[in-house]
Amino acid sequence: MAATGLARVALAASMLLTWASAQTWTADNGNGTFTNPLFFDEFSDPDMIRVGPDYYLTGTTMHSMPGLPILHSRDLVNWTFLGYALDRLDLGPSFRLEEGKSEYGRGIWAPCFRYHNGTFYIFSNVNGQKTQLFRASDPKGPWTRTPMKVSLHDLSVLFDDDGKVYVAWGYRGIRLAELTPDLSDIVPGSERETIGQDAGMGEGVHFYKLRGRYFLTSAWYLDEMRMPVARADRVDGPWEVNQEISRGEDFGLGVGYRLSSRRPPLRISDPDTSQLGRCAIHQGGIVDTPTGEWWGFSMMDANSVGRLTALSPVTWKDDWPYFGLPGNLGRTPRTWVKPDTGSTSPPRAPYERSDSFSSVQLGNVWQWNHVPVDGKWSLTERRGFLRLHALPATDVWSARNTLTQRAIGPRSTVTVAMDAARLEAGDVAGLALFNRPYAWLGVERDTEGLALVQFDEVTGNTVRAPLRRNRVWLRAECDFVRNEAVFRYSTDGKRYTPIGGRHKMAYGLITFQGVRYSLFAYNRAATGEGGAADFDSIEVVEEPKHPIPYGKRGSFLAEHNNSAVLVGGESVYTLIDQRLGRVALKSGTRFVSVDEQGATSLREGKPGEAETFQWMEAFDGGLLLMSLRTNRFLRIDPASGKVIADSTGPLPNRLDGVRFQWRRR
Repeated sequence: MAATGLARVALAASMLLTWASAQTWTADNGNGTFTNPLFFDEFSDPDMIRVGPDYYLTGTTMHSMPGLPILHSRDLVNWTFLGYALDRLDLGPSFRLEEGKSEYGRGIWAPCFRYHNGTFYIFSNVNGQKTQLFRASDPKGPWTRTPMKVSLHDLSVLFDDDGKVYVAWGYRGIRLAELTPDLSDIVPGSERETIGQDAGMGEGVHFYKLRGRYFLTSAWYLDEMRMPVARADRVDGPWEVNQEISRGEDFGLGVGYRLSSRRPPLRISDPDTSQLGRCAIHQGGIVDTPTGEWWGFSMMDANSVGRLTALSPVTWKDDWPYFGLPGNLGRTPRTWVKPDTGSTSPPRAPYERSDSFSSVQLGNVWQWNHVPVDGKWSLTERRGFLRLHALPATDVWSARNTLTQRAIGPRSTVTVAMDAARLEAGDVAGLALFNRPYAWLGVERDTEGLALVQFDEVTGNTVRAPLRRNRVWLRAECDFVRNEAVFRYSTDGKRYTPIGGRHKMAYGLITFQGVRYSLFAYNRAATGEGGAADFDSIEVVEEPKHPIPYGKRGSFLAEHNNSAVLVGGESVYTLIDQRLGRVALKSGTRFVSVDEQGATSLREGKPGEAETFQWMEAFDGGLLLMSLRTNRFLRIDPASGKVIADSTGPLPNRLDGVRFQWRRR
């Protein structure tokens, strides 16, 4: 192992305790490796830049306020929150949920993050508006916002070496132009279509000059999702397109419940694992490290939890930047060695999700659903509580001052403590799994007093139960692998009673977001205001990662037919720690070994690269073993029963013999 690898292992050992006590998902495994996604909550349309040893990241926030989060990292895996570039964007009634209008599925999206000559820039689309330009001398802010004179779909900007500034944008037909020095407009006569409609490019371009050539990454989202890339020696072309630098990498995740109607009555389709690559990574870009490594970042549609960001090693071949490793180009390992950036960081997450509301400011994880109504919410009217005043609304969808945070996968439980004493007649308040369709559990006051209410927009069912106490705990147990949730309530914070049925969490494009844990209060009256709901706390508890059972004996059973991995007549193996999240499979004095074609055998001697497997899991469950010899996955061939390490990655239908279950013997 190289000296740098040994250093990473030593650092990882010192971090294991830190990782074990982490309160929320971190990509960093604490052993020198990371596991995708970077965040197991929605971070869509990511754009990333490197400024010296520092990396900065932002992404789409749609109708949620504040918007455009700015994250910072030194190692590309562990990120800290710096602030938001946008406190609020109020461009009319739809941004305030007024006059029956909304910005659902609209707002701020597809930002382009850039740095040039001491200034940070974010260019971002806003539906029905001109492209918005944000500037700051410090990524922590303050940021200033200036509307441009043009609207450019999914734009990306390049500050070229000759002092000119170029912009690329579009869908399939990619257009390119020069920007004016003040970055407000296109230089007259400079606009042209530089890549034609049928060349194979998509949208969401990222514009770079890498290794002396111009590159445009893009996102193709029809059928199997992929990331086409174009390159040229000159900015004005000619451009050639490679459609295969990342294709079909869904980490084994299949299509979950999907919204198939945009207006009530809402209809959702059942999960479909026969579709390949529909959840695959597809929109993103490329960064380098001070040590000379190259890494890709991109998003994937991960069903109801939303669109997630993944990190991929980049392998250059024939001057094309492929996501993936030699021998398996275009596919990204879900777990791999952390980037060598020249810096190390302990495992951490950018947000703390649980909140006691003891501060006079909201935590950085919180965002409002549209522009909030100041004066109708407070952290100081009753210290230690978040107070939401009930404004008039017909339902949760139209309720103002709904406070949200992104749901966290793969499984999590959110519990809210609430005091309903100040609710007035017609008031409804509680905890929602907000999206379209949504579901919620709350408290309503009517002429007879307080009642617990659970509503599911998928079924239209409402379940009621009497409530004889003001204080109540509301809980949602969310499984973002199955995309289902159940609600429970308690009047003592200890014993929880289920209420309502199992809620199917669907993915759709009405909000262009995943599920959000949301605190709401509204009054059903068409006019006037009600009382208030006091939220004491919110607690988010997550499923821990599964440790590798080093030193244990057991068998690997293929999920597709329950057959065991059988090499050289042996099916029981001891897991030998090979560091960096890797194992060797030992049977007696021999080890499972892989040759260059992926064929397996048992070999005597000290295990090396041919006997080492990267241990990882598919997104929706199942153990994966990736051979370091082939950078491909071990599988039991369904037709012949042979064990071979030649799979590019797990299929969503789970019939390819790639997923295993470890059974201890």
